[in-house]
Amino acid sequence: MAFFSYQGRNADGELVKGVLESADSNSAAEQLFNTGITPIEIQPANNPAKNKDMLNGLFQEKVEPIDVMMFSKQMYTLIKAGIPMMSALGCLQDSTANKKLAEVIGALRQGLDGGRELSVVMRDHPKVFSAFFLSMVRVGEGTGLLDIIFLRMFEHLEFEKFMHDQVKAALRYPSFVMMAMGIAIVVINIFVIPAFAGVFEGLGAELPLMTRILISFSDFMVNNWPFLLAALVGIIYSFKAWVASKAGKYHWDKIKLRIPIAGKIVNKGTLARFARSFALASRSGVPIVQAMMLIAETVDNDYIADKVNQMRSGIERGESVHRTAVNTGIFTPIVLQMIAVGEESGALDDLMQEIADMYQSEVEYELKTLGAQIEPVMIVFLGIMVLILALGIFLPIWDLGQAAI
Repeated sequence: MAFFSYQGRNADGELVKGVLESADSNSAAEQLFNTGITPIEIQPANNPAKNKDMLNGLFQEKVEPIDVMMFSKQMYTLIKAGIPMMSALGCLQDSTANKKLAEVIGALRQGLDGGRELSVVMRDHPKVFSAFFLSMVRVGEGTGLLDIIFLRMFEHLEFEKFMHDQVKAALRYPSFVMMAMGIAIVVINIFVIPAFAGVFEGLGAELPLMTRILISFSDFMVNNWPFLLAALVGIIYSFKAWVASKAGKYHWDKIKLRIPIAGKIVNKGTLARFARSFALASRSGVPIVQAMMLIAETVDNDYIADKVNQMRSGIERGESVHRTAVNTGIFTPIVLQMIAVGEESGALDDLMQEIADMYQSEVEYELKTLGAQIEPVMIVFLGIMVLILALGIFLPIWDLGQAAI
């Protein structure tokens, strides 16, 4: 898609100017005719969004997943009520509070007015509508069940949001615990230990090995904190750059699944999204090979997505879904048994829905008991810190007190 600047006359003969997005100049002219504008001049132009001030771009409103979710629900309601597509989109464009989404809906109306299909017009906005969403809308257009597809997409996006929030909650608590422990270690080494070191130095007594180690480490942090801070910033920046790369994201997504306690929640949440997406695509009539390709883009984990693509390749070679699922090594025996039964009975979509519900229940239970699972780990770490402080700081004080007595 390219951008074109135009000049033309509207129905009242007034001169109008603007910029529009279209495949070529002929399509741009057709769009203008359809909107009641007679083009006089059409010239290639740059993307107007790139010409905006950088500060405005920073604070520009974005289309969030919840906006797309509510868009799907409202489209289902309007289409089911028998309202024509153009009127339904016009109603949503006027009523939505998100200005960016209103612009997208306006572009959809313009594309439909030009004779293009809804799924084709949506393809021009990949940041708003995913490939999975487009495929489902295409199926709805082909079957005449577009209202049902929008309802299913609303339920699917609602489930996606729930699982995404659950996984974030699972990772948030351990992250805060580790950050709190790290801050405590820094405070002890920079403020507490130097105070005790001054006392020990004034007494001139021979200190135990553990105390000397603690004081040496504290002196190192105090004397080199600018370099340590710079190293920390460098590590964080390097980690983000590594995760942003394709290979780095794949390995990090694999590591996330193996994090103690939180890893199993992330794994179950990701597999629940896979099963739910599979059930939705299968029920809507999407071919299984195409469904696997689309599902790989929705699981939000490159490692699991690679396993899904392995399943797709196996299915293309004529293997059963159960056999390809076994070869991935990411499913439990119970889930594999349910997949086998569903494939044999011809009700694989229903069984996949059951698998998604089962994983969702397990994730909810794991999150409820997350505090109880992390508590022993916290106690062990705190015990180790207290032991080190007792051996390194309080034991010399006790020895000095005994000697004075």
